[in-house]
Amino acid sequence: MNALPDAFVWLTTATNWQGEKGVWHRLGEHLYFSGTCLAVACLLALPLALWLGHMGKGGALAVNISNIGRAVPTLAVLVLLSLTPLSKYGDLPTLIALVLFAVPPLLTNAYVGMREVDRSVVEAARGMGMSGRQLFLRVELPLAYPLIMTGLRSAAVQVVATATLAAMAGEGGLGRIITAGFNLQDTPQVVAGAVLVAALALLVEGVLVALGRILDPMRGRALPG
Repeated sequence: MNALPDAFVWLTTATNWQGEKGVWHRLGEHLYFSGTCLAVACLLALPLALWLGHMGKGGALAVNISNIGRAVPTLAVLVLLSLTPLSKYGDLPTLIALVLFAVPPLLTNAYVGMREVDRSVVEAARGMGMSGRQLFLRVELPLAYPLIMTGLRSAAVQVVATATLAAMAGEGGLGRIITAGFNLQDTPQVVAGAVLVAALALLVEGVLVALGRILDPMRGRALPG
């Protein structure tokens, strides 16, 4: 019952934030894993999903394959990759596992967002003489933007939370605080590590919500027709 108060004490102890095993260092590692994986996943998933959504071909198959990927436990993928020659390349197995975990929500939401654009608006834009490129950039992409951002937020929060598993493969991140607490049978440290991961996930969600509103391409714009 004293775990939460003791965890607060742990979090407010300055020495726990310093050094290579401190919170700041582990937070930097966690952000590196999460940011790198999310960026790579976006580069892989978004162009493909947007193109398929624009063309209206092959997207259903891609979405179904990505949904199957959601059913595979990330920890299982991480363990399997750690047993391959890829383990020689440091944190590469962890990065690959997290990228595979981040791709499905990005791919699915971006494709669905493109396909759910009102066809009457698209036809009106064509009637105004817009080219395929103009149609994509000025009509379809702005209208699909909310679902694209939803997928991005979902992927980001999931990656931040799942990056904790990197500690299971001996890598860094906030998960190391949790595993160290288990090894020391230090429940307050375990709780403190979990609180840090949850707080980071909520912070990332809040930042992306704010950025989504600021960067919304539909702000102050009128649709054709």
